[in-house]
Amino acid sequence: MARSTESQTSSSVLMIRPVRFQSNPQTAQSNRFQQQDHSSSDDGIHETALAEFENFVATLEAVGIDVVVFDDTPEPHTPDSIFPNNWLSMHADGTAVLYPMMASNRRPERRADILGSLSSDHGFRIEQTVDLSSFEADEKYLEGTGSMVLDRANHIAYACLSARTDADLLGEFARRMDYELVVFDATGEDGAAIYHTNVMLCIGVDFAVICSASIKEEQRRAVLDKLRSTGHEAVDISHAQMARFAGNMLELKSANGGRILAMSSQALNSLTAEQRKTLSSRAHIVAASIDSIEKSSGGSVRCMLAEIHLPRKPGSQDSE
Repeated sequence: MARSTESQTSSSVLMIRPVRFQSNPQTAQSNRFQQQDHSSSDDGIHETALAEFENFVATLEAVGIDVVVFDDTPEPHTPDSIFPNNWLSMHADGTAVLYPMMASNRRPERRADILGSLSSDHGFRIEQTVDLSSFEADEKYLEGTGSMVLDRANHIAYACLSARTDADLLGEFARRMDYELVVFDATGEDGAAIYHTNVMLCIGVDFAVICSASIKEEQRRAVLDKLRSTGHEAVDISHAQMARFAGNMLELKSANGGRILAMSSQALNSLTAEQRKTLSSRAHIVAASIDSIEKSSGGSVRCMLAEIHLPRKPGSQDSE
């Protein structure tokens, strides 16, 4: 397929309002960032997470981000529905990609009604849907822009291999979407594979926040060199900062074209003064407190945002 021109950043994002948020026991083994919260009831965890969600939506809207919110469905119970970027990515050529997910209770998060509403109610144009979910039958998984961090402008997908990120499926995505792959191994300080690339790497327009120490030593230089070759200044974070979700950021674009860098308050507070200075010179930093979501689910701000890069239908507001 012909390679499409695509902006790195989007001014529209999809978010899912949780209906029964809680820590997911099916994801705990592969996600070392996830902690079961025994200090609160499930109802208490949900209410706190819902308040954090609403505050985050308001924070984004206040800086000119178009937030398209859908409600989760009560049944079947999908405790991680707040993280739509794992089942869906949307692209400037009008392609929507659906992904295979490891946890069986996450698979119902894929909802055709959401894609239909983006088209019928919100003015986005979906030209084709690439559905990779059938690979779940072969126990092969690729969890969207959690598994892959996309340099959209240069059509490069960065990915660290894990139980949730299959090498063969990376190749399938690259073939279907005409992407180059940069594949590597990355681990936490405990030596366990990092479950999703987007907790150790964020790629903006002209910078990359990366925990390079997590990358296998013999692969590290190649990853950093690739980022630099495409004009990205590396902002290196430590394992400790990664554990506080400093790698789980996302650059967006406000309605007036301004650059916005979204992160959690925990992530912001973990940054050094020099790191903050570098990032704030590139984009306006916005942070929201989502401590309960981070603790219970092992995901942060970037995971909550599925960027809408789809083209707009004629007569609707421009998406780019």
